[in-house]
Amino acid sequence: MAKARVIYWFRTDLRLHDSPALKAALDLEPDVLWPIFTWDPHYVYHVKASPNRWQYMLDCQQDLSDSIRKLNSKSKLFVLREAPQTLFPKLFAAWKATHLVFERDTDAYARKRDDVVIDAAKKAGVEVVTRYGRTLWDSDEVVAKNGGKPTMSITQLQAAGKKVGQIPKPIPAPSHLPDPGEMPIDFDHEQAEETIDINAPHRSKTDKTYRHIAGPKGDFAIETLEELGFPAATTPHRGGETLALKQLDKIMADEDYVAGFRKPQTSPTMLEEQSTTLLSPHLHFGSLSSRLFYWRVHEIAEKNRTKASMPPESLTGQLLFRDMYFAAHAAIGSSYTQTLNNKHVRFIPWHLPSKYEDSELGKVATSGEYHIDSPQADKWLQRWKAGVTGFPFVDALMRQLHTEGWIHHLGRHMLACFLTRGGCYVHWERGADVFEELLLDHEPACNAGNWQWLSCTAFFSQYYRCYSPVAFGRKWDKNGDYIRKWVPELKKLDAKYIYEPWTAGSATLDKAGVRIEGDGLSAGQKKGVYPEPMLDFQERRKVCISAMKRAFSIGLHGDDEAVKNGTWKERFEEAGETEMEGMFESDDDDEGDHADDTDHESHRTPKSREGGKHTRNKSDGIREGPMDRHVKKLKTQS
Repeated sequence: MAKARVIYWFRTDLRLHDSPALKAALDLEPDVLWPIFTWDPHYVYHVKASPNRWQYMLDCQQDLSDSIRKLNSKSKLFVLREAPQTLFPKLFAAWKATHLVFERDTDAYARKRDDVVIDAAKKAGVEVVTRYGRTLWDSDEVVAKNGGKPTMSITQLQAAGKKVGQIPKPIPAPSHLPDPGEMPIDFDHEQAEETIDINAPHRSKTDKTYRHIAGPKGDFAIETLEELGFPAATTPHRGGETLALKQLDKIMADEDYVAGFRKPQTSPTMLEEQSTTLLSPHLHFGSLSSRLFYWRVHEIAEKNRTKASMPPESLTGQLLFRDMYFAAHAAIGSSYTQTLNNKHVRFIPWHLPSKYEDSELGKVATSGEYHIDSPQADKWLQRWKAGVTGFPFVDALMRQLHTEGWIHHLGRHMLACFLTRGGCYVHWERGADVFEELLLDHEPACNAGNWQWLSCTAFFSQYYRCYSPVAFGRKWDKNGDYIRKWVPELKKLDAKYIYEPWTAGSATLDKAGVRIEGDGLSAGQKKGVYPEPMLDFQERRKVCISAMKRAFSIGLHGDDEAVKNGTWKERFEEAGETEMEGMFESDDDDEGDHADDTDHESHRTPKSREGGKHTRNKSDGIREGPMDRHVKKLKTQS
C-alpha cells in the first residue's frame, strides 16, 4: 500500500505544540508532508486589519517556519499566494497528494470556504482529516450538548462542556517531521480578483501580495509587510510560538499571581508590565494552545486552593468566556456578528446603523459601511476613533490601541460603553468595526460577543450600569500617568484636572501650556491644544438609559419582522409616549468610585472647579440628534 502524501494546511494554528490536527497528520505515517499556508484574499481585502496585526501574524509564521526547519532542515512553512478555493484542486493533482489535514474553524466564512475545499478534495480522491484545536472543547460538540443552541452564558458553557467531557490534556510537540515532497507549481496562477480593498487606507506602497504564487524569489518565503504594501508596524508586541511559551513560563512562575488572578481587579492603566497576561494575540493566531494554558493554570490553582480565584474572574474563567463566544458563533453562524437576522441580539435603534448586502452567507452587514442618520453621532464616532473626544481617559485608551494594537479588557469595556449605551448611542457594530481593524487579538466571535455584552444587546442586560469616563480611570491612576503618556498635550496638567481638563481655570491651563478648544479633527491641530469634551456625560447617560429602557420594554430582536421591514419605528413612537416613568431607578456603581453616579460632581463638565472659568467655544459636537430630541420631548410630556 502506497504511503500517505499529506498536505498540512496551517491557518490559525501557528504552532507545533498541542496540535491535534498535526498529530492526526503524523499518525498517517506519511512518506512526505508539506506544511503550507495559503494567503486567502478574503482576509487580505475584506477583513479589516492594521499593519500591527499583519506584522504579528508574520512573526508567528516566521517563528513556526524556523521551528519546522529545526525538526527537518529540508522543510519549513511553505507559503503560497492564491485563494485556497482555486489553489487546492491544482495542488492535489500537481503534488499527487493523498491527504489534506487541517484544524477546523468556527468562523462562518471559513466554514463555507472549507466546504468548497473539501468538495474539491473528494473529487480529486484526496482524503480530508480535520480536528478541533482552537478552543478548550470542540465548539460543535458544545453546541450539540447545549441542545443545538448557542451558549449565552458561562453557566451554559460549563454545563455543556461537562457533558462533552474533560478538557483534553495538551499534546507534546513532535520531535521530527517528514521531508516535503517535490512542489511543482507549473500550473496557471489565479491571482486575486480585482475587488474593493478595505485595507487600502493602510497601504503606503504597491500591493504585490499575489504577483508570484511562491513569492518574489520563488522560494515559498513568508510574506513581508512590504510585499503586502503596508508601512512598518508600530506595536512593540511580537508574535510566535517561541515567545508565547516563554511568556507562559514567566507568568506561571508567579504562582500567587496565577492562582489569585481576578480580572476585574487588574488595572487598565499599567504603563510597563501589564496587569494581565497579554497572551490573547497568541491564542488568536494559535501560537499558544488554549488547552496548554488552561492546564498550566489549573495545576497551580489546585496547589493553592485556599487562595485560588474561581471562574469567571480567574484565568481559567477568561478561557471559558472565549469558549462561550466561540460556541455561540458556531451555533448562530454568519448573523452572529450583526443584529439583523440574529434572534439572540436585542434590537436597539442605535445611531449609524449598518448597511447590508446579499451574499452567499445571507444578508450580511457591509464591512464598515453605515447609514448616517445623525451627523452629530457620526462626528462623535470619528472623534472617538481618533482619540479626540475631549475625555482624556477615553482618548488615552484609543491612542494606545492605535499605536500598540492592544489595551486592557477594562479599557475596552470603557470605550465600548462610552460609544454605545453610556454616551453616544452609536451602534455597537461601528465600534466592533474599529476594534476589528486595530486589535492584534481580534477574534470575530469574541469581538462581536464583547460588543454585544457591553452594549447590553446580548449576554448582559444591566444597561443602567455605566463606566464613567472620568471616575473610572481615576480609580486606577489618580495622578493620571497613563494619560500623560498617551495624551502628551496634558502632560504638565495638575492631577486634579487631568481627567477633566475643561474644569481647570485659565491660570492652571496656561501654566500647563494647554488650551481647551476645537474638536481635535481639524487639520493643522496646534501644539498644546486639547479638544473640548464632545458631550455632557451626565446628560447623555440619562438620555441613553431612558432610550435603553424603552427598547427593552418593547423587546424586539434582530430576527423580528418589524426589524426587517422597518415598522419598529411605529412601535417605538407608541411605547415612548406611555413608557416614560421610572427611567432612572438605579445609579448603582459599576467598578470604581462613583463610576455610574451621574449626579456626582466629578462627572459634571460645564463648570470650572477653580474660581475662574476657562472660555470654551460653542461646539456643534454637543447638539442632539433626532432620537435624543424625541426622548427629551417625551420626558417633558411625562
